[in-house]
Amino acid sequence: MTIGNDQSVDRRGFMIGSVATVGAAAALVTGTAQAQSGSTSAGLSAADGKGTVFTGDTISGKPVISSLDVADLEPGKKHSFYFQGVQMPTGQHWYVSVIVAKGSASGKRLGLISGVHGDEMSPVHTVQTVMNGLDPTSMSGTVIAVFDVSRPALEGMARRWPSSGRGIDLVDINRQFPGDENAPDAPSRHAGLLFNRLLRSNLDYAIDFHTAATGMDMTAFHLARMDLPEVRAMAELYPIDQIFDNAAEPGLLANALIDAGIPAFTPEIGRPRILDHDMIALFVEGTTNVLKHHGIVSGPIGRTSKDSNVFVADGMLPIIATHGGFVELLVGLNEAVQAGQKLAVQRNTFGEIVAEYNAPRSGEVGARRTDATAEPGTPIVFMIFDSASPVGGDTLVE
Repeated sequence: MTIGNDQSVDRRGFMIGSVATVGAAAALVTGTAQAQSGSTSAGLSAADGKGTVFTGDTISGKPVISSLDVADLEPGKKHSFYFQGVQMPTGQHWYVSVIVAKGSASGKRLGLISGVHGDEMSPVHTVQTVMNGLDPTSMSGTVIAVFDVSRPALEGMARRWPSSGRGIDLVDINRQFPGDENAPDAPSRHAGLLFNRLLRSNLDYAIDFHTAATGMDMTAFHLARMDLPEVRAMAELYPIDQIFDNAAEPGLLANALIDAGIPAFTPEIGRPRILDHDMIALFVEGTTNVLKHHGIVSGPIGRTSKDSNVFVADGMLPIIATHGGFVELLVGLNEAVQAGQKLAVQRNTFGEIVAEYNAPRSGEVGARRTDATAEPGTPIVFMIFDSASPVGGDTLVE
């Protein structure tokens, strides 16, 4: 999740857009915008006939690639690579860890993606667990696992990419997809490289795993476009608590994949910065169901959303702090609340109540703050509910 009322992100997006034309023009004159050493031309991918491109480098025994075409890989095996991402200010590269499990027989191609935000640990462990359980010799199709999309953020256990282009600017890369290899900022260029050269031409379906934002906790949850039959079929295979049926904000990786013709959705695995093993198990079970659904592995389908009595909602409403102070939450995750019900109280340093927060309508608690303090403008609780038409996607912090 990311907080949608962060106006600095919006202003930054406006500035990026306003200089994009200048950056593109400079690229035509100097060629520097395409200077990704060992890469193919900007915007090209394996689908353009370039195939898998090896840079000739190895890192910890893993070969480095700048483009992937899974058709090039030997069937019945797992293949590990470092994908060469955007350059750092020093001229070196950020590398992304990739495993491809290619089955002995042909079939569907599924992408399992984690690490888009650097503080989301349970998604990484979920993808690792699924991949460790795969035997390519008995598979039909291919599974591509990506573990650390936003590598500099992951190194600092931070949510956002620390871009140094204009003095450390913290960028949510999950507002940048499908990216632009010629963009004037590193995160958008990195997003473009991954999308064009690693993901787009190698996937039939994709799952982009996330958690709640720093300082928040949430239920076992999906953000999924339930109006799309292939997305709905996958999302309902998880024994989870809630599904938010909403397109949410532009720039999300799942939305960019859908726009490219690849059905995708976004599971949310609880809180950031920890490994929540109980919740991880639910998402491993659901992802294994998806593999079976697409015929990549065999076996009976396990528990699904029918078993967990999932609550599907298309509306979301944040309860925002109006004061600074210490927050005492009065409701738990998944709790059904009624209009007017008291959700939280807030006290100053003297222990005096400075604010009380009530539910403006009925619904369920989808996420809540874990930090004990909050300043004005901070979300305290996210409620989800059914509405006449989808609302609230711009407030979601996926």
